[in-house]
Amino acid sequence: MHATTILMVRKGGRVVIGGDGQVSLGQTIVKGNARKVRRLAKGTVIGGFAGATADAFTLFERLEAKLEQYPGQLTRACVELTKDWRTDRYLRRLEAMMLVADREVGLLLSGSGDVLEPEHGVMAIGSGGNYALAAARALEDSAYDAETIVRRSMGIAAEICVYTNSSIVIEALDTIETAPRLVED
Repeated sequence: MHATTILMVRKGGRVVIGGDGQVSLGQTIVKGNARKVRRLAKGTVIGGFAGATADAFTLFERLEAKLEQYPGQLTRACVELTKDWRTDRYLRRLEAMMLVADREVGLLLSGSGDVLEPEHGVMAIGSGGNYALAAARALEDSAYDAETIVRRSMGIAAEICVYTNSSIVIEALDTIETAPRLVED
């Protein structure tokens, strides 16, 4: 998948997804400040896409519908979306990948039916994804928080990948429940 870098890091009670803003058409940069990372499901889910923009918007809309159908069940909504993606004649032609996360899980979605959870809390997609992934994996044991790891790793990818720029958009969610605890006497 060319033309972008999307990175997800889960660390220290936060999950962060960052994406660059470059849109390329062949060897030409068409736009430098696209927003490929967004909030879904009334802000309870964050996601980023790599691939054809119209295809990604279609998939985001479909995922929103699945999240309405299965509220609070990101994994189930994603499995149902990828089933449709593989079997529907129209959706099968869509060329994109997605990273999505909520408080509990982060997933990679693809048109070949993949619904994958990262092994180390770090996952990336797009042409610069492997550069960002390597940088994030190297930084995950550091004292840096998840957002700093995403920013630094995306910066490294932008320095290496010609399809990635340094116009970074970041969305984050807290993953630790902040409800009041009961105190026993």
